[in-house]
Amino acid sequence: MSDTPTTPKTRTRTKVERPRLHKVILVNDDYTPRDFVTRILKAEFRMSAEQARKVMITAHRKGSCVVSVYPRDVAETKATRATDQGRREGYPLLFTTEPEE
Repeated sequence: MSDTPTTPKTRTRTKVERPRLHKVILVNDDYTPRDFVTRILKAEFRMSAEQARKVMITAHRKGSCVVSVYPRDVAETKATRATDQGRREGYPLLFTTEPEE
């Protein structure tokens, strides 16, 4: 056996935080047909017909509506793709994102 003193081993633990989530928001306009908005919600956000209709009606009545919550990069991608689809069809459809509180 050796007579050297032993030193305690220390471990450092890295605490990993979850990425901040962002809301995708549907902004109402007076020109995009309701059926088109519902179709975009079903296609891009994988909603059922009933869910998409409820979100569309809520945005219509209140001016905007939270569609879903994702990590930032996913939220921005989905909002951009949905907005671009509306623009390709000639509608001013707008989806935005903002950090969830």
